[in-house]
Amino acid sequence: MAKAETEAGRTTMEVVDEYFEALRRRDLDAAAACWRPGAVDRLYGMAELRAPEDIRSWFDNLFAAFPDFEMVVAEKVSEGDRAVVRWTAAGTFTGMTANGASIELEGLDLLTVSDGLIVANQAYTNGMELARQLGALPAAGSAQEKAMLGAFNLRTAIASRLRRR
Repeated sequence: MAKAETEAGRTTMEVVDEYFEALRRRDLDAAAACWRPGAVDRLYGMAELRAPEDIRSWFDNLFAAFPDFEMVVAEKVSEGDRAVVRWTAAGTFTGMTANGASIELEGLDLLTVSDGLIVANQAYTNGMELARQLGALPAAGSAQEKAMLGAFNLRTAIASRLRRR
């Protein structure tokens, strides 16, 4: 497959590589510069960011909360103006309400590039797993999770009965 070049003379993957490398270096100005102003970065289940300021702010807060945060590109592929990047990340939570929890995540970004800039991203990761690792939700299969699900099911059953009346 031929590599699609943007009007700026760089391939889609070169733009995406530059962005992820800037994040790895924690160079938020360089990362933000990879985006077309006003473009949207959708972090499904977490946030919708408008480039460049929201993206800069999101990662600034992330790096402050997880000072040892490290994102590693595990796999990438591009075709035309789109690139898919599968990544892993790890870090220790030392944010405002630090609990010292360590996290390990995996995610996938689907980025669209035009004229040498990222114009859209659809990012997916398991927010529930992140909440579990941070201690905000009980561990999968634990007694606490079973109790929480039981309470939810009871609430649903009661609400259903009340609606029938």
